[in-house]
Amino acid sequence: MRKIIHIDMDCFYAAIEERDNPALRGKPLAVAGSDRRSVLTTANYEARKYGCHSAMPVFKALELCPHLVLVPVRFEQYRADSSRIRAIFGRFTEVIEPLSLDEAYLDVSHVQSSGAAVAREIRAQVFEEIGLTASAGISSNKLIAKITSDWNKPNGQFEVTPEEIPAFIAALPVGRLWGVGGKMRIKLAALGVETCGDLQKLDQIELARRFGKWGLELWQLCRGIDGRPVTPDRTRKSLSSEMTFAENIRLLPELVSPMRGMIEGLAEDLAAKHADRVIRSLVVKLKFADFERTTAERAWHTLDPIVFEELLAEAWKRGNHRTVRLLGVGVRFEDPKENAQMEFFE
Repeated sequence: MRKIIHIDMDCFYAAIEERDNPALRGKPLAVAGSDRRSVLTTANYEARKYGCHSAMPVFKALELCPHLVLVPVRFEQYRADSSRIRAIFGRFTEVIEPLSLDEAYLDVSHVQSSGAAVAREIRAQVFEEIGLTASAGISSNKLIAKITSDWNKPNGQFEVTPEEIPAFIAALPVGRLWGVGGKMRIKLAALGVETCGDLQKLDQIELARRFGKWGLELWQLCRGIDGRPVTPDRTRKSLSSEMTFAENIRLLPELVSPMRGMIEGLAEDLAAKHADRVIRSLVVKLKFADFERTTAERAWHTLDPIVFEELLAEAWKRGNHRTVRLLGVGVRFEDPKENAQMEFFE
């Protein structure tokens, strides 16, 4: 039987700041950029009580919580702690799939102890050696393990055994399934579907007719079926860079110069870290003053500034004269497997 653990650090960046500066404990705290126009990278639980959350603009967070404590990001420290945590994972298994600095899947099927016991010991060692708490979900597949890692946050864990999956998944809101976002929830609600149990009433033919290939995947997910392996060599699908402007940009030519600088930085990152990867397409993202965003993309195999400028103009036109607060440029890589949905600038 497979034993999969999903480990998720609790408010990772904010927890590191509280650990390193105990005077911050108990206060609403967020880690963010250096000005009001940046966004929160994370917020601790005290701040979340006021509605603050990651990706929220700083000015909005301060409106919700005027006494919010803001601290600057320290990525070098976060990476260092992440490496130490990863080393602890490695004491229990070599089959580790990192998702980000603060979460990962672990396959501990070969370990004689139960998955719950392994998760409990990992969390204890992380706390004892690094001073941070983690939450865990344990099950026989990645889907259920990921969902249940949120069940007893913070500093807790939850297990769903194979025998318990049918009842557990039937009562689960469909919005908890991987890939079911706001628009999909609206579509499913129109069909009278609120829970996975409701979705199970629709057969494969009906789901395929309405949602295509994704409908067939939904048929499996709503039953708790997920055969994806834990993949240690998870391949990066994209590389990108973003810039939030101190003042909204009103004219298209004013975006060209900063974009060229970002392309140069992107080229340096590609040469240093991803020289072996083949570029599949170029992407430009704009976020407008009202926070609506758009992306323009074109199949292209080199970092061509002219193509980026054409994509920028294409994205700009969609703004209908709205000012721009954020610019992003990036590339998608060729993926030989071509079996994963690519998410860019999320």
